[in-house]
Amino acid sequence: MVSGAGLVLQAVRIVLGFILGLTGAGVFLAWGFFQGLSDTSEPGLAGAVVATGLVSAALIGALAFVPAALAIVLAEAFRWRSFLYHVAVGGLIALALWGIGDIGPIPDDAAGGSSLRPGTTVALAAGFVAGAIYWLVAGRSSGTWRRAEG
Repeated sequence: MVSGAGLVLQAVRIVLGFILGLTGAGVFLAWGFFQGLSDTSEPGLAGAVVATGLVSAALIGALAFVPAALAIVLAEAFRWRSFLYHVAVGGLIALALWGIGDIGPIPDDAAGGSSLRPGTTVALAAGFVAGAIYWLVAGRSSGTWRRAEG
């Protein structure tokens, strides 16, 4: 049995969680571009981080929408509320998106020939951030809109 009010509330949580997760990932990535930011930096630099983060979030959202929607539907259908599931899915989506496209030959790492693209760990961490934020807003209540039959 389905709770109509619960379904609407969860739909709002899903949309809000997706948007906030993307924003968190975008700001996380933008923060890396502005590593010199400190408490003595120009105030406009903090605004640049936020603005860059919002633009990044919009681009990430456009690319991640379909795989994220599939993961959300699965979580809702099977009532998967695990923090680990949502963080892992966020990381996997980020890793997949990061791997799209050809950047040419991957330079060998001096420490032993790593085959990861430069920036892979940062992209993966951004996906983890997005997944954690989504879980906090909507993922921990996945499937709760369905009432137990009986």
